[in-house]
Amino acid sequence: MTASTFLPPSSFPPSSSSSVNNSSSECKMDNTSLRLLLAVFYSLFFAVGLVCNLFALWVFLFMHPKRNSVRVFLINCAVADLVLLACLPFRVSYHARGDKWVLGSLMCRLVGNAFYVNMYVSIMLLGFISLDRFLKLRGKGRAKRGFGGTLCGRTRLRTWAVCGVLWGVSFLFFIFLVIKAKTKEGDSGKCFHYKKSKGIPYLNAVVVFLFWVVFAMLIISYAKIAARLLQVSRDRPDLPNAHKYVRTAKKSFFVLFLFTVCFGPYHAFRPVYIHSQLSDDLSCGYERLMDCTNELVLLLSAFNSCLDPVMYFLLSGSVRRTAVQALGHRLCSWACMDASAKLAHSSTTEFRRPSMAVSLPGTAPNTPSATPRTSICAMNATLRRAGATMLTPTGH
Repeated sequence: MTASTFLPPSSFPPSSSSSVNNSSSECKMDNTSLRLLLAVFYSLFFAVGLVCNLFALWVFLFMHPKRNSVRVFLINCAVADLVLLACLPFRVSYHARGDKWVLGSLMCRLVGNAFYVNMYVSIMLLGFISLDRFLKLRGKGRAKRGFGGTLCGRTRLRTWAVCGVLWGVSFLFFIFLVIKAKTKEGDSGKCFHYKKSKGIPYLNAVVVFLFWVVFAMLIISYAKIAARLLQVSRDRPDLPNAHKYVRTAKKSFFVLFLFTVCFGPYHAFRPVYIHSQLSDDLSCGYERLMDCTNELVLLLSAFNSCLDPVMYFLLSGSVRRTAVQALGHRLCSWACMDASAKLAHSSTTEFRRPSMAVSLPGTAPNTPSATPRTSICAMNATLRRAGATMLTPTGH
């Protein structure tokens, strides 16, 4: 799709300025050098993010028994990331086809706006989490519960209400963007590209301002949380968990670091991008530069969906322990099954093939189970029957 047509003022003669505008009006967004890069990275983000967020959601819903406001926010954040990740295969297909969109105008608007809306839902939820943790740490009385509030001792009513309002406003915003967008977008074979506009950029400017408000709130909240934890660790070293407070403070700054790396470049570049959409005297080369830069910084924003599960487990020690226990149980089950199969194969082999015997208390010298190839588990079983002392593996 070409950019919007710019007509020079009638007072200007048809000079070089007019030719610039004409070339700009016919400018085609061609990101040939970025197609492969975008397709590969969006594919990786989709695969890794899908596995990690599904595992996180499984832990939150079925494995983690603790009910608190942070857990509710993390569940909603994982859902928002999964919806965003569902948009990535469409982008992969678009770039793999040579930036050709074949699904029509409606799907172009749905996928494109769903990506952006869920990105900002994640940003708002991260802001709510930081504010909730700050209120719980520094608040007094009812404020110390943060966004908490229970119903029948189970549901965090206030937290779910905040998330419900956020999702409701986001859905209305999504519907507005789908209806407001140009109907021809996607029909000409182009989607997710730079385009001129007069109304949407002002709305984007409001969203960018909202991001910087949330970002400032994160900086203040996590800085005060870290300062408070460091002060308690220094003033009360006799507390049972005092030695863990320094590590918790560092984790808070790591969360802020991830937020800055993923979303900071995109929103720092956004004002320049919005200004170019509102300008009528830009060259085609400058518009292509805006398009390429926007794609690169947007790639960093999509990368956040892969890093969010890491942040989930950093934010909550109980969630982290539950996840480790769940993975450890699965891995142990697989390892034990594999060890049992190997032991059965080894026992069958040793029974058929004679070997030099090792005498154990209460066993015959040439018993097949008393061979050098027998595992520690088999030896311990023999020793239990013989009433002897159990063997322990070397180094444990």
